[in-house]
Amino acid sequence: MNTIIASFRIIEGKEAEAEEAIQKHTAAVEANEPGALAYIFHRRAKDPAQVTVFEVYANDDAVAAHRDSEHQAAFGKLFGTVFDPATVKLERQERVSGFSR
Repeated sequence: MNTIIASFRIIEGKEAEAEEAIQKHTAAVEANEPGALAYIFHRRAKDPAQVTVFEVYANDDAVAAHRDSEHQAAFGKLFGTVFDPATVKLERQERVSGFSR
């Protein structure tokens, strides 16, 4: 399993557009990517412009399928207009232990 934690900020004044884009993107990942085992967006309670995405993929092929998908390309085009590209951080992690219910 592969886990990716991504974070970025919503550009001020773009909150409603960001929420709509996030909902649409999440639905596309769920509908089109069987190798995406979890794909969850979070916003900080004290700083709702800060977004963190928790992504879990079955394997490297599933990560590649996500990266190369049309919906990921469309979402990526929002960086600069809705999301701040200067704030993007990506971290790939390996599971050591744990469970999900």
